[in-house]
Amino acid sequence: MQDPAAPAALLHPPDATVDDYRALQSELGLARAVVVQPTTYGLDNRCQLRGVAALGDAARAVVVVDDTVDDAEVLRLHELGARGVRFHMLPGGAVPWEVLEPVAERVAPRGWHVQLQLNGRELTERAERLRRLPVDVVVDHVGRFMPPVPTDDAAFEALLGLLDEGRTWLKLSAPYESSVTGPPGYDDVTPLVERLVARVPDRLLWASNWPHPGQAAPPSPPDLRRLAERWLPDPATRTKVLTDNPAALYGF
Repeated sequence: MQDPAAPAALLHPPDATVDDYRALQSELGLARAVVVQPTTYGLDNRCQLRGVAALGDAARAVVVVDDTVDDAEVLRLHELGARGVRFHMLPGGAVPWEVLEPVAERVAPRGWHVQLQLNGRELTERAERLRRLPVDVVVDHVGRFMPPVPTDDAAFEALLGLLDEGRTWLKLSAPYESSVTGPPGYDDVTPLVERLVARVPDRLLWASNWPHPGQAAPPSPPDLRRLAERWLPDPATRTKVLTDNPAALYGF
C-alpha cells in the first residue's frame, strides 16, 4: 500500500518494509523498536502505525499531530502503541512551534512525551520553554548541533542543564545529520557523546535512525554496531542506554 507524501515534505526516501527492519534487528540483536513518524507523511500516521501493528507488542510509535487532536484520537493512538508526539522544527516539518504547548497539554494525561528535533544551537533560547512543558522531552540526534559545538558551548550547557533536571532525554543517533568530519568516527560529535555518557547515562537512548532518510551513503549495520560500541564502551552503560532507559520511557 502506497501512502501519499505530504505536500510540504522534502524527504522522499525509498520504501523500507517491516521485513527489512526485522533483518536489521536480527543482525544487530535488537528485540524492540520505536517507529517515529517521518516528515514524508506529515500528519498522516497510517504507514508507521501499520508497521507498529506488524511488529507487535515489542514496538511503540511516536506520531505527529497538531492542535486539532482531541482526547478520543489520543486514546485511539495510545491503544495502537503511540507514546510520544514528534516536533520536527526544521524545514519539512508538519507542525509549528505555536502548537507545542497545546499538543503537550493534550497528550500529558496519557504519559506521552514530546520528541523534538531542532538545531541544538537554538537551545539557549528554547530551554526555558521546554522546561515549562507538562511532559518529558526527548531531544533527537545528540542535539543536532549544526555544525557541532565544543563541549563548553552555551547551547550544549543548556542541553546538559535540561538533562540534569530529569525530565529530558537525549537520543544517541544519526551523527551524520550534523557532523562535518563525517564517518566512520564522527569526531566532531563524539566528544559531545562522551561528555553526555559520563554525566547523564540515565537520560540517554540509542537509536539506529534506520532507514537513514536523506543519506546517499547510509551506515551499514556493522557501522552502527561499531559506533555504539565506541560511544558506549562499558557493557553496563550500554545495557542501560539500549535496554533499561527505553523500557522506562516507552513502557516496554
